[in-house]
Amino acid sequence: MRTHQSLKVGIVGLGRLGRRHAENLMRHVPGAELVAACSPLESELSWAKEALGIKSLYSNYEALLAHEGLDVVFLVTPTSMHPQQIIEALRSGKHVFCEKPLSLDLDDCVRVRAEAALHPHLKVMIGFVRRFDASYQDAYQKIQSGSIGQPFMVYSQTCDQLDPEGFFVKFAPTSGGIFLDCSVHDIDLARWMLGNPKPVRVFASGTIAVHQDLSACGDVDNGVAICEFENGRIATLYASRTMPHGHETVTEVTGTGGRLTVGRNPRQNRVEIADATGIRNECTPTFFDRFQDAFLTEAMYFVDAIQQNRPLSLTLDDATEATRIGIALRESLLSKLPVTL
Repeated sequence: MRTHQSLKVGIVGLGRLGRRHAENLMRHVPGAELVAACSPLESELSWAKEALGIKSLYSNYEALLAHEGLDVVFLVTPTSMHPQQIIEALRSGKHVFCEKPLSLDLDDCVRVRAEAALHPHLKVMIGFVRRFDASYQDAYQKIQSGSIGQPFMVYSQTCDQLDPEGFFVKFAPTSGGIFLDCSVHDIDLARWMLGNPKPVRVFASGTIAVHQDLSACGDVDNGVAICEFENGRIATLYASRTMPHGHETVTEVTGTGGRLTVGRNPRQNRVEIADATGIRNECTPTFFDRFQDAFLTEAMYFVDAIQQNRPLSLTLDDATEATRIGIALRESLLSKLPVTL
């Protein structure tokens, strides 16, 4: 595998997030050359050709993996496809970046980890993008330096802007539920900030405030969870799909010597508006607006790790634990009972 040269990248999946990744890889990631795209939808392939000038377009994943000289695949596909697509990419000698979560099934996580162990020269990373946000990075470094003493409690939330049409509802039956789809980021952040403790017990509850169609698949549009870790550490998680004002990601870490909060005010920018209604600011409308820079930093980090042959700080073990906890939270939501891990 070449190093210190441009890596030939193929992207799979060109929906809303896939297009953002593709644009970054094409225009903004040093050392990456986006040479191929794959999608079963002709409209997505047409976009790749017209918007980015990609000439090698595939409707079949195996055909993309066979593209001559391909080094890396970026998977921005439905979660149910992640495990097998990662395994196939590894077997074809490709590094793999895959959007979160790793899987909705713990056995599949184990399969991926076992396959990755057979290819130690290849790197696999799951896209927990918040770890690459500048504010979260700063908070983590402060915790590592001891600025708040020993961290023992995390509150973290993922709250999406209300979509009156409920666009996400049609994907809900295969999303794994609100905790695996939304709170998996918060689960990963809590583990990261607390030093990767072992989860012990979880409890989850939720309600349908707006999108009543979710009841058919046992999901909710607002959920709250508690995750207990070893040595008395704890995390409280909140997920919502019904915020009228915009996307709101907040994380608070409490330690024996202080507290850190990231994202308390979900500002769109630094403009404040004062009028007859009071003083306010506009909010970030979507998760991508909030983490736009982090998505780019994430891709740059992964490409650089391949070129420099550096170990990844975000591992498949991390991704597996996030799935393990997310599955337990869904089980608790449905059973209305605590779940021991």
